Amino acid sequence: QLQASGGGLVQAGGSLRLSCTASGGTFSTYGMGWFRQAPGKEREFVAAISRISGTLYADSVRGRFTISRDNAKNTVRLQMNSLKAEDTAVYYCAGEIFYSDYIGRRPGEYDYWGQGTQVTVSS
Repeated sequence: QLQASGGGLVQAGGSLRLSCTASGGTFSTYGMGWFRQAPGKEREFVAAISRISGTLYADSVRGRFTISRDNAKNTVRLQMNSLKAEDTAVYYCAGEIFYSDYIGRRPGEYDYWGQGTQVTVSS
């Protein structure tokens, strides 16, 4: 089970940190991802981290967002800086057991999803 938190309302240029805490399973064996979905749009990849902490970012967030994991706390975080209005969306964390250091970037690759947390960036 995945529980996401940390969303909210922020002005453009501001920062937010999302967290996703897992319960059940062995967290360190899971690759973790963050996705987002804006109204009327498909769910899109934001960032992902492999079980050995390799990372991958969407072009739209690279250099502004940082994904990290803390296996001792069963938590994956997404630090979002320099937020833009176009970052407004519901953000979802996802988990899956991938082979080795594979990093999944398609929603269909993940079986486990959190409930989503709203991020609203005002311009």
